[in-house]
Amino acid sequence: MAGTGFHTSCLSLSSSSNLGTCWLVLKTHNARALPGKLPGRRSLTLKAEVKFVNAEQAKELIAVDGYSVLDVRDITQFERAHIKSCYHVPLFVENKDNDPGTIIKRTLHNNFSGLFYGLPFTKPNPEFVQSVKSQIPPESKVLVVCQEGLRSTAAADRLEKAGFEDVACITSGLQSVKPGTFDTVGSKELQDAGKAGLVTIQGKISTVLGTVLVCAYLFITFFPDQAEKLFQLVPAG
Repeated sequence: MAGTGFHTSCLSLSSSSNLGTCWLVLKTHNARALPGKLPGRRSLTLKAEVKFVNAEQAKELIAVDGYSVLDVRDITQFERAHIKSCYHVPLFVENKDNDPGTIIKRTLHNNFSGLFYGLPFTKPNPEFVQSVKSQIPPESKVLVVCQEGLRSTAAADRLEKAGFEDVACITSGLQSVKPGTFDTVGSKELQDAGKAGLVTIQGKISTVLGTVLVCAYLFITFFPDQAEKLFQLVPAG
């Protein structure tokens, strides 16, 4: 597609003869890894790269080129706002394991990141690729989206390695999408779907207060004896 600014890939050709080996490198769009042999001991190697586009280019991919949208965010962000008629397969799922190490990590997470940022405690989805393939054929054109662009990049890489032939991502994720760009479902705008927890309280004073409350909660949780001594020093009303 002209004018989209898509990333390109390299096409490398090598030819062996009595005079030595000659290498030719060409630029090509949307190539995939297709090892093969040419007559006369020539070899052909194609390497694919995921396309990175902005929101307007992504909209064109969907409307004009027929790309399917795959949302890889967690269920909470997805329910707040998502592109209409998209597929949803989270790259990470909630970690409900109950081994001692996981319980400690989950407690720490819920008392800080979970409380302050509203983030669930998760682990990689072991069924991610299989779940995607059950809904979207590998030969399909797929636009992978997440909130910040990190999970979609990781998901696109996994899908490309699993045989998907045409994968694209939105640079910086849905947080960079202006309202009205896509038809959406949910109570929030796409760019605000990642906002939760104490950070949603407006104002610097509220942010500082939230940080103090989190620190106080952690102190009381992990140092109850010391906290009780401090409370005893507070004058009675």
